[in-house]
Formats: sequence, C-alpha cells, structure tokens
Amino acid sequence: MKNLSTLCLTLLGWFHPYAQTNISVTSPEVDNILQGNYVPGNYPATTVITNPNQISAELISRISPDSLRADITALIGFKNRNTYSDTASSTTGIGAARRWAFNKFQQYSSLNDNRLRPAFLEFDWITSPPCSGKTRDFRNVIAVLPGSQIANPSLVIIEAHLDSRCVGLCDITCDAQGAGDNAGGAAMVLELARVMSRYTFRSTIVFCLTIGEEQQEMGAKAFVKYLVANGIPVKAINNNDVSAGTFCGHTNSPPGCPFYGDIDSIGLKIFSFGNINSPKKQWARYVKLEYKEQVKNLVNVATDIQIMTPDERTNRSGDHQPFTSATPSYTAVRFTQANEDGDANSAPASYKDRQHTSHDSLGADFNHDGVLDTVFLDMDYLARNTLVNGNSLAMVALGPDTILMNASLLTSNRVRVQFTPGGYPAYRVAVRALTNDWDTVYTITGQTADTITVPYGTSKTFYISAAAVDHAGTESQFSTEYTLFTGLVLLAMADTPVIAPPVTNTYGIQLLQNRPNPFDIATSITIVSGTDLFADRAWINISSLDGRILRRLKVILRKGVNEVQYDHGFGMTGTYIYSLIIDGLPVQSRKMVFGRR
Repeated sequence: MKNLSTLCLTLLGWFHPYAQTNISVTSPEVDNILQGNYVPGNYPATTVITNPNQISAELISRISPDSLRADITALIGFKNRNTYSDTASSTTGIGAARRWAFNKFQQYSSLNDNRLRPAFLEFDWITSPPCSGKTRDFRNVIAVLPGSQIANPSLVIIEAHLDSRCVGLCDITCDAQGAGDNAGGAAMVLELARVMSRYTFRSTIVFCLTIGEEQQEMGAKAFVKYLVANGIPVKAINNNDVSAGTFCGHTNSPPGCPFYGDIDSIGLKIFSFGNINSPKKQWARYVKLEYKEQVKNLVNVATDIQIMTPDERTNRSGDHQPFTSATPSYTAVRFTQANEDGDANSAPASYKDRQHTSHDSLGADFNHDGVLDTVFLDMDYLARNTLVNGNSLAMVALGPDTILMNASLLTSNRVRVQFTPGGYPAYRVAVRALTNDWDTVYTITGQTADTITVPYGTSKTFYISAAAVDHAGTESQFSTEYTLFTGLVLLAMADTPVIAPPVTNTYGIQLLQNRPNPFDIATSITIVSGTDLFADRAWINISSLDGRILRRLKVILRKGVNEVQYDHGFGMTGTYIYSLIIDGLPVQSRKMVFGRR
C-alpha cells in the first residue's frame, strides 16, 4: 500500500489502461471456470454443506490464529517480495513466494475433493514500467472454487497483494519482510481458501493474491482487464490491505488513529467508492449486516465494523480502486485495520514507523534468544477480520441473485414496496437516514408487495432498498437505493427514483441535508431539481460561520437527484454553512458539522 506523494509515476498507471498485455490464465480449466464455461457436477463435494448457519459457525471455529501466523512467518521468510525481485530462487524473492502460495492452494484442494483449482494469471507490462530492467514475468496467484450453478454465473472475489517493499520503490535487495503490508492480508486469503473449500456455494469464489500493488496496482489492473475483456460478471470484491496490526504509529493517513501508541484490536474500517448510496457502500452495509446477524452473538470478542465515507485514506490508493474505476465498475471495497503504523511516507529522515521499511516484521527479538519479545501483529485480531470477510463472502455466494424494488410513499411515513421477481419465501427492506448504516431492516414473508412504516418524521430524507431471501434464510445483495422524502408526492426520475420535496420555487429546487452529518473526511451534498435549466449555472459554496468562503464546488444541476462530494480533510472540527448558488445568487443554505465520529 503506497503513499501517492512518494510515487510520481503512480499516476502514469491510471492514464495508461493498456500497460498490461498478453494477459492469460495458465490453466485452461480455471480460465473456463472463471468464464462460467464448466459443468458444476464435475466438482462435487463428498459432503455437500450449504446451510448458512452451519457455515458461519464453522468459520468461527475453524479460522485459526496459529494458521495465519504460520503463513505470515513463511511469507516474511522470503526476505524481499518486491514485484521486481528474484523469480528464479527457491528461497527468496517474489518468484519463491508466489510458487509457495500456489502450492498452498494445491494442498488445500487435495484436502477438499480437489475442488479448489489454482492457476497463475500472467501478464506483461509494456508501457513505462515503474522499475527499469523488467517488463515481463508478472503473475498473480489465483484459486477458484467452482459454484454449483451457471445459469446466472458471477464471481465473488477475496484479494490481497502478495508483494512488499522497502523505502526504495525498486529496491530488490533490502529486507522487505512486509509483515503488516501485506503478508497479513495474503495470509487471510490463504486461510479462507483453506477453510471455505469444503463448502458448496452457488457462486464461484476466487481467492486472489496480486502482485505489483506497490507499483501502480499492476496486478489488480491486469485482473480487471481480463474480467472486462471476457465480460465476466462479479458480485463483490473484498480487498484486504494492512489488516493485522493494532498499533497507532507516529504517522498515519487520515482518517487515522488518535495518538501514538494507541491500541485498537476491535475496529475494522471498510472504505468504498461513490456517494452515500453507491453500490459499493451497499456492499459494505451487507458485510456489516451479515456479520451482525450471523456471527456477532456467537463470538467472544465482537468486531466494530466502521463504514467510511471516502473510498480510501487521504492521498493513498489500493487494489480495490482499479475495479471501481473500470467500465463497467465493479463492486469492490477495501478492508483495513483501525490503527495504522505509518503513512508510508518513508522518505523523510524523521520517519519512525514500520510501514514500507525493513522494520515491517512480525516482531522484535531484543535479547537475540530466538523468541520475539514484541509482536507487532495481533493474530487474534487478524482472525476476527478474516471472519468478517469470510462470512460476507459465504453469504453472498450462497444467496440468490439481486432483485429489483419499486417504492412509493402512501402517507407521511407509510411506504409501499414491491419486489421483482416474485416467488421468494421472504424479502428484506433496509432503510436509513442520517448515516452510512442501515437504521432498520424489515422482513416481509410470503408476498411480493407490502406497506411498511418508516421511523422518520415529516419532511425527512431517507433511503430504502431490498433483498430476496431464499429457503435457507440467506439474503441476496441489496438493490439500488431509492431516495424518499416523507409526507410528499412522487416525482418520476429516469435513473434515480425519488420522492420530490415541496416546490419551494417555480423549478422545484431543494438543497437537502448533507449525509453523513457529522462526517469524518467527506460528505455528500444532495440537490433535487425539477429542471435542467440551471445545469451549468450552479455551485455549492462552503463557508465558515463568519462568512468566509472556504470552497466552491461545481454542480451539474440536472433534473432529478444531484450529488456532489465534499472532502474536508481530516484533523479539524466545527460547524460550516453550505449554500446552493445559481447565477451568482444564493438559493438555499444549510449547516453541516465536521468532526471525528
């Protein structure tokens, strides 16, 4: 995981989408499975286990801190996993690491009816390589667990980057153990492959270890290009990067941790792209809901899942972003530990933290007796994060396909909901108002339409979406959200259905309360308009309470619901005014509060 300020070449990768070429899967069988061209009956389990409650309970008991530690120990033993490091040695370098990971996947397959099929996704990098002297022999390590149905095939992906680095981006000789960044994430992917290979899922699960995350996310971009070129649908992607540590360093990227030395072994952050009602944030909510309902009451120590507003920490990037920036955009999110030991800005002499240095190790042996006196990574914490990931992947891979929902407001707080297709034993309806989290999730059984009472007063904005529930009680992903305003009438929109606010002027323009509020780094500002007339004539001004204009945001004010994201940064608190300006004149203003939540 890199700091953008230290890699001026990083941006080059974003503007050269064809830097990867000759992308191929080394196994024709795996290639066909990824594309849905296989016979599910050719991959039978001796014992077919599909019960969601059993799977969740067994994930709790079978995910092993000792197994995670053993894999991290093996990975740091390769000394330098820089993408440009040695590929021929059997003991050091990225080549030895990726072959070891491939063999681990094979080992887990042999223990589970040979259903887990490993391969390499190999590619060349031909445009402006970040490090000189090498443009070929790049390989991601993948393993696929074939789904039980191909009528509507789609993938579920768990990924982490295998590579590591020191201060120098292209240093292939330093001791780049990369324990926290990112042997912990790689160990999580391997552990879930070990544990989940015994179960049977409707959707194919892909366990992916990328390379080149530290060099322009080249491995993730190659995988994205392969998916797009082959038209392969994907339900969701969990990217795990820096997921095993609990220590707050001297530096960290906002929204960072509170103070040096703070320990947080409970919090887990999920970053996701888009406005507050984007599909990526819907997936983050699904992850949190499934954890709450399937496993939270069964574990001794519960995880505090925090759905963040931005898609990344300030001035940082990760392997989920090539997926979200693709066309079509994939539903990918990034999981990371609550506290971070460093901001990866390892150039200044004053940098004291471990990330992107030779000190990113499992621990320290101060008296040289062969026993670690200080351990930097928390295996129990990593196991809990592994459980959050595995449970969400299992539920979405077991569950039905996403449905469509229609919603219409009957009275001030009564909403009529309808689901397509019908025929499911039950449906769930999620509603929320002020935050990234769902406030209430209703269950509707035995019918495809119903009326629900939402817990909001008159003239309140809220969001509503729905999921199908199968006979085993497993939810699908939730549909795209409707935006509703209580107590008002329907205004038809082509792309985003919405209930219109009161017509405060001739054109039905209304500035709504920002969401979330208070907010951490970024917040979404919504404007509803009944016309396209002012499309290129509108701005949002952000002002202090004494009237000073701090920021101006251009708004393309189209008919319907319009959203702009305001990124205020991190480390300040206070109340601010945001105003809708049309043709230089203020139309409406509201207050928003910035402060760490």
